[in-house]
Amino acid sequence: MNKRQRPSQKKRSAAVAAVVCFVAAIALVGTYTFNDYKRTQQKEKLALAEEDDTKDEKKKEPAEEANNLVINNKVDDEPEEKPEEPTPEDTTEQTDSTDVQQTEGSSRAITFNENSQLLWPVNGTIIMSYSMDKTVYFQTLDQYKYNPAVVISGAEGDQVICGTTGIVKSIDVTAETGTTVNVDIGNGYELFYGQLKEVPVKVGDYVEAKSVIGYVSQPTKYYSVEGSNVYFEMRKDGQPINPVEYLEE
Repeated sequence: MNKRQRPSQKKRSAAVAAVVCFVAAIALVGTYTFNDYKRTQQKEKLALAEEDDTKDEKKKEPAEEANNLVINNKVDDEPEEKPEEPTPEDTTEQTDSTDVQQTEGSSRAITFNENSQLLWPVNGTIIMSYSMDKTVYFQTLDQYKYNPAVVISGAEGDQVICGTTGIVKSIDVTAETGTTVNVDIGNGYELFYGQLKEVPVKVGDYVEAKSVIGYVSQPTKYYSVEGSNVYFEMRKDGQPINPVEYLEE
């Protein structure tokens, strides 16, 4: 009985092995087919993505070209600005204004020289003379000293006038000469008017001969005995000179 069963068992084993092989083959084929399918799908997706990119680029190019055309047209449409040419009237006005400036400049020239003359700053007498080679007596100080100016008597409130044309260089207040106006009259010459009050000019002003530059003030403590006066000093290149030599007689 057992001997009869052994051939059948061998047949069964062979059949099972065949079935297993068949299933394994099917599995391998299926796996390969599935992997191949996945590769195909990926390739198709990549191809579609490239097509979409190409379409987008083609869409953008016409739009960019259109924008460039619009910009170029705008630039071309803008008219060029041409400088306005001066009219004959404008040329005449410019010439006239230049002539006026030149005329004013020439009329305001300050050209004092050694042959020029000065007006007296105030109606009065000289109470202290210019002296730089020997000392003179100062009554208020009760001492002898050099005097780089002339001291001219005047009543308080009298007008003090400029001796010639010039430009106000400075206005200072000192203990000795009080409010003092310095006028540049050209070529290194300067005039100093001291013991003033109510000065109507300011630094940089152009003044002419006979222009009022102030009024006689009360004397400072350095000239209390001498009384009200005008301190009148003249310099050439920074050095004091005798103004009497230039005053009109």
